[in-house]
Amino acid sequence: MATATAAATPCAAHLVGRSTTRLQYSTPAPHLYRNAAFWTKKSTKNKLSSRNTSPTIAALPFELSPPPIDHDFLDSVVAEGAKVSEEGIIETFDNDDEALDAFDNDAVVMDLSHFGRIRVSGDDRIQFLHNQTTANFECLSEGQGCDTVFVTPTARTIDIAYAWIMKKSVILMVSPETCGNITEMLNKYIFFADKVEIQDITKQTCLFAIAGPKCSQVMANLNLGDLVGQPYGTNCHYSVSGMPLTVGVGNIISADGFSLLMSPAAAGPVWKTLLSEGAVPLGFNAWEKLRITQGRPAPGKELTNEFNVLEAGLWNSISLNKGCYKGQETISRLITYDGVKQRLWGIHLSAPAEPGSPITVDGGKVGKLTSYTTGRKECDHFGLGYIKKKAASEGDTVIVGENIIGTVVNVPFLSRQSPPVKNSGP
Repeated sequence: MATATAAATPCAAHLVGRSTTRLQYSTPAPHLYRNAAFWTKKSTKNKLSSRNTSPTIAALPFELSPPPIDHDFLDSVVAEGAKVSEEGIIETFDNDDEALDAFDNDAVVMDLSHFGRIRVSGDDRIQFLHNQTTANFECLSEGQGCDTVFVTPTARTIDIAYAWIMKKSVILMVSPETCGNITEMLNKYIFFADKVEIQDITKQTCLFAIAGPKCSQVMANLNLGDLVGQPYGTNCHYSVSGMPLTVGVGNIISADGFSLLMSPAAAGPVWKTLLSEGAVPLGFNAWEKLRITQGRPAPGKELTNEFNVLEAGLWNSISLNKGCYKGQETISRLITYDGVKQRLWGIHLSAPAEPGSPITVDGGKVGKLTSYTTGRKECDHFGLGYIKKKAASEGDTVIVGENIIGTVVNVPFLSRQSPPVKNSGP
């Protein structure tokens, strides 16, 4: 049987000698222009660069610590008209249609700071994560990254994590509703002799994502064009006004986008600079529409104890040729005996539908709707749902709830997944 590996499993290290480059200026000191986001030289106003030819460059420490004073990024976006929930989530900039169009045709920037960030450090961190999640961490080097899945011992899905391999740690980006439980679970599995430390750094950092067909141009305009075209998960360190910034290829909604991790003090300047380069701000209401139409599974909806990781279609996050890890026995048995009986699909709907509604074919229940959203137009309706493999496939018609007509379609996130190819031998 052929095997499938994680999306970022090439063992050759990316950015050797560059993945830990930091921005450092030699004398004379650079000028800070009024309203400029970054410390820049006069010849590179509003640009960010990791390159400097001075032979006296010293690496800046990448420390994840609270800023010395309070810089409230949310206050600044509220002052500009954003609507922020009590939980600190930017719900909308009152431009949802414009932002969704920009995702398709231009570039958008999203504040995902309410998503969880977990720092895993210690000498045994790689082996520890290798054993606790589905990806092959032992094949990754500093400056690389991947998606990985936290599962139960029976391979039921908990969450997808976007991981960056750094010099002294691994940063995991997870959903807001799972961060606390995953942190607790990881600490539970640290044994006495393990040299591993787990730290929830969500409140000490901010996370932005940029996406859209022109996001690479935004990166190039910021002198970050060397990351364009690099493999998913590639990450580099920079400095913004002396504050650390890590930029990675891909994000939790777009493999072709970029992620930016920074201190809260740097969030405002970075955000303003991205907007000045033409990125359109996108709030969480529009984000949720994107999540569903793109087919990204979410905890509590598509990722629950009811469905396993293969039914969720997360093949690119699973290594089938590494050693023992949590959930491996169930995953191997499902593949060996063709035990995956249902899969996740997108569904175009004729009317609004309630998540949890049954999906039927010829009067028999064949699945369950897990997420629903309206489209760009009020008459457009779209959902995600699990459907038995033998009951329906792409292009087929199903009934959702009592009488809502649905058409089964593929979605971008799931289309990028690569299941193992079956052997065609006798």
